Amino acid sequence: MPDLYLHNSLTRRKERFAPADPANVRMYVCGPTVYDLAHLGNARPVVVYDVLARLLRRLYPHVTYVRNITDVDDKINARARETGQPISAITTRTTEDFHKDMEALGALPPDQEPRATAHIAEMIMIIQRLIESGHAYAADGHVLFAVATDPGYGKLSGRSPEELLAGARIDPAPYKRDAGDFVLWKPSSDDLPGWDSPWGRGRPGWHIECSAMSWRYLGETFDIHGGGSDLIFPHHENEMAQSLCAFPGSAFARFWLHNGMLQVNGEKMSKSLGNFFTVRDVLAKAPGEAIRLLLLRTHYRSALDFTDHGLAEAKKELDRFYRALAQHPGSAAADPPVAVLDALCDDLNTPLALAGMHSLADAALAGDPAAASSLRGAGTLLGLLWQDPDTWFRGGADDAAAIEAAIADRLAARKAKDFARADAIRA
Repeated sequence: MPDLYLHNSLTRRKERFAPADPANVRMYVCGPTVYDLAHLGNARPVVVYDVLARLLRRLYPHVTYVRNITDVDDKINARARETGQPISAITTRTTEDFHKDMEALGALPPDQEPRATAHIAEMIMIIQRLIESGHAYAADGHVLFAVATDPGYGKLSGRSPEELLAGARIDPAPYKRDAGDFVLWKPSSDDLPGWDSPWGRGRPGWHIECSAMSWRYLGETFDIHGGGSDLIFPHHENEMAQSLCAFPGSAFARFWLHNGMLQVNGEKMSKSLGNFFTVRDVLAKAPGEAIRLLLLRTHYRSALDFTDHGLAEAKKELDRFYRALAQHPGSAAADPPVAVLDALCDDLNTPLALAGMHSLADAALAGDPAAASSLRGAGTLLGLLWQDPDTWFRGGADDAAAIEAAIADRLAARKAKDFARADAIRA
C-alpha cells in the first residue's frame, strides 16, 4: 500500500500520515447547524471528507468517522422566533433534509453522528475541568475560557494576539476579564433551550460542543480533524485550546485538514448577490453525482468556483465514464488502479485521480474489459459510478412507462415542428 500524505494545517506542510493506532483510525469533522437546508458550501466538506474516509478504509482495517449535528445554537433559536415553530421540529426536519441531500451526493453516513443536545453532560464535565485548572472562570451566569492562560493560543491559525483580537467575535461584556475570552456556557431565559448546570440554567457555547463530542467518541487524542477553512478561527482555534487545557498531555487532533471555500460564478456565495443556492436547488438542475464530480474536479484545499458550465461539463464527464462501462455490461469493480490510489494518497489529489479515470475510460471504450472493471473500482473510491449505465442514461428513472411517454412526447413535438420542446425533452 502507498504511504498517505496530508497537508496539516497545524504545521502548514504536507506530512506522511501515520495513525496513532493503525487498528482504528479516528477522524472528526464539523457537521451542520440544523436550521435551514444545506447550501453548496455545506456540501463541499461532506464530499471531501467522504472521499478521505473511503480512502482510509482502503488503507486501514478500521476507521471511526464522527461528524456532529449542532442542534442548539442561536441561529436555530432565531429561526424558531421567525417561524413560530418549535425548535425540535426545525432541527428534526432540517436534519432529515440534510441526510437526504447528502445521500443524493453519494456521501456515506459517518460511523457516529452525535447531536449536541445529547452531550450536555460531557460539556459540563469539560467546563468544570477547565475551571478547576484555572483556564476558565464563572461570571454573571456565564463561564468563559481565559485565553491568556493558554500560551499556545493562536498556533493553529498563525495569528498574532492583535490579529486574534481583531478577528474574534468580540462581545465587550463587563463580566469578561479579557476582551478575547470566549463563552463556554451562557444563561438561558425561560423561552430558550436550557439545561441545569453548576452555574445556573443555561446552554453551551458553540466551540465546547465539538470538544465534548470528539472526546466522547474518539478520546483525548485522535488522528484527523476536518472542516472548512472558514472554521480555522475562531472555532477550531478555540476547540483546540479548550481541549488541550482540559486534558493536559493530550494532542487533541494530530492532523488538521481544511477545505477551501466555494464561490459561485467567481463571487462569494451570498443571498444579497442572488447567487445563494441550496443543494436542493442544484439537484433540480442536475443529478447528485454530477454535483459530486464538480466538487471533486478542484483540489480540496483550493477555492472552488461553481458554475452552470462546470456542472454541464461534469455531467458530460460522467456520460463518458458510463458509456465506457456500458460497453462491458456486468463488469464488476476491480481494485482501484495504482495511479488513482497514488493520486489520492498525495493529499487527496482528486483532479489527478479523475485524470487516471479518463485514461481507464479511453481503454474501456477501445474494448478493454479489465479497464472497465478498474474504472468501476476507481469510481468506488471517489464515490462515483454507483449506478447501472442504463439507469444513468435514463436520468435515474426506473419507470419505463414514463420514459416511453417522454419519447412519444418528443416525437409529437418534432412532428409539430416545436423543436425547442423536443430538444428540452431529449436533454
